[in-house]
Formats: sequence, structure tokens, C-alpha cells
Amino acid sequence: MIVDCAMYRDGRRSNAPGDFSDALDEARATGDAFLWIGMHEPTEKEFEHVSQEFGLHPLAVEDALTAHQRPKLEVYDDSLFVVLKPVTYDDDRDTVTAGELMVFIGDSFVVTVRHGEGAALTAVRQRLEHEPDVLRHGPTAVLYAVSDAVVDHYIDVAGELQVDLEELEAEVFAPNATDTKNTAARIYAFKRQVLEFRRSTSPLLQPMDRLAFGSVPFVHEHAQPFFRDVADHLTKANEYIEGLDRLLSDALAAHLAQMGVRQNDDMRKISAWAAMAAVPTMVAGIYGMNFDHMPELRNEWGYPGVVVLMAGVCLGLHRLFKSRGWL
Repeated sequence: MIVDCAMYRDGRRSNAPGDFSDALDEARATGDAFLWIGMHEPTEKEFEHVSQEFGLHPLAVEDALTAHQRPKLEVYDDSLFVVLKPVTYDDDRDTVTAGELMVFIGDSFVVTVRHGEGAALTAVRQRLEHEPDVLRHGPTAVLYAVSDAVVDHYIDVAGELQVDLEELEAEVFAPNATDTKNTAARIYAFKRQVLEFRRSTSPLLQPMDRLAFGSVPFVHEHAQPFFRDVADHLTKANEYIEGLDRLLSDALAAHLAQMGVRQNDDMRKISAWAAMAAVPTMVAGIYGMNFDHMPELRNEWGYPGVVVLMAGVCLGLHRLFKSRGWL
């Protein structure tokens, strides 16, 4: 559906146009105006009228309707098509969710198509409407503001993930950590969230570089420094994500190493107790054999002596293993 629709003339918002075609002709005739139509998960029928009026390319229209696209920039004869993937982070469930935001810009028009619950453009539109000097630059200003808002939120989400990672590291390296199975599952789930995040940010580097350093139709050349700033922020966000992924890999390796050490400790303890149990078992087994001529078999103190011997040997082994840290 159409969420908002307005014409901007000389950086100021005017009444919503009744007919897109007439409004677009008027905007192009004056030269200082453009239309901005915002849509949220439009149906094919709802988007058909808009695409026909603005002459949007069929392939771009198909991408805008079906979503599930990678971040990209496509140049067509009558428009520029940019796909962004804004992300949101649910701190309660520790999940990263990626939406999709498509931006069409052309001669005196902007069409934004949003999929998912995140990345509402109301705040971006309101901020631009309070900055008429920026809006005077036309559709390029809208593309910059939208891209800047999406990328800046990447850094915010990366900061929230960093806090959660510090909590997870504290759990991994806690001296009395016992629930090792749950910790490993949490690390793996965290890595999946970072991977989902990276799918949104990494492919966007190339489109931002084209906007920042190349000549792109429908984008004013004087806007390149602003897109360079967005590209710098995007690089920073990607560095954050790469750092998070490396730290998670290190935490997982440390956790597995700790599990191995604990298993070795357990095996040493089991082996030590088995060695102590073997001594009385061996002595009892010898004296349990049916032979007549055995040492101390008829001696009055034979039985107590053997018991004391077994107890002494077990006590000696216990002290030995204890001194070596096996028990």
C-alpha cells in the first residue's frame, strides 16, 4: 500500500498529487520539484499503476515485488534501482532480522518500497522535511538520507551485538561454568546471527563505492562526498562484523579447548580411582584362589595384615595422585 505520497518544491512539501502523471509532468516542467512515493509491501496490482506512470523497468519491478534480493545497484534507461537491507536486533530473543528496502530514483521522482517490519522511513522523511536545503537537491538527497539512515543503524546493531558478545565471553571463561552444551549452542546461534548481518552489509560495499566514486545516472555529481561518508560508515560496520565473527570463532575454540581439558581431568580422576581400586581387587583375587600353600594363609594375623597392606597402598596412591593434581 502507499504509506505516504508528496511533491517537494524548492525543498518544501506541497499537497499530495491527485494524478501521478500530471504531477510528474508539472515537477519536470518547473525543474525544482520532485515526487516521493513511499510504499510498504505493495501487491502487484497496487504497484502496477505506479510502475506504469513512472516507467519503471519490469525486472526492477519484479525484484521490488518479490523481495529476497541482495543489496545492489542497477542502472536502467529511465531510473536507478537500489536495494538496501536494513536490519533490526531483538535483544530479548538475541536475533538479527533483515528487511528489504528498494529505492527507485529518476527524473523528478523517488519511489521507495519497503518489505518487513523494520526500516520505517517516516523518521527519514520528517528529518528531510526539516532540512529544505538538503531536499532542494532532489531525489539524490532522498537516496543519500535513506542510505545513511540504514548504514548508521548497522553500527548501532553492531554495538548491541558487541555487548551480547561480551556477556557470552564472560560465560565461556567463567571458572565454574557447568552448562557447556548450552554455551556451545549459544555461540553457534550467535554466529548465525552475525552471518545474517553480514549478508546485509558486505554486498552493499560495491553499490556504495559506485555512488561515492563513480558517475551514476540520476545521481548529482556533487553528492559523491556524502556517499563517501556513507561508504566509510559502511566499512566501519563491516569491520565491526568481521571482528565479531573472529571473536566468536576464538570463543568457540577456547570453549572446545576447555571442554577437552575438563574431559582430560575427568579421565585422570577416573584412572586414579581405578588404580586405587585395582590394588585391593588384585590382592583379594590372589587370596581367593583355591590353593593350600599360600603365604600367611594359616597365620592368625594374616587377614588383618593384608587389609592393612591394601589400605596403606590405597592411601599412598591417593596422596600421590592428589599431589599431582589428578584428584
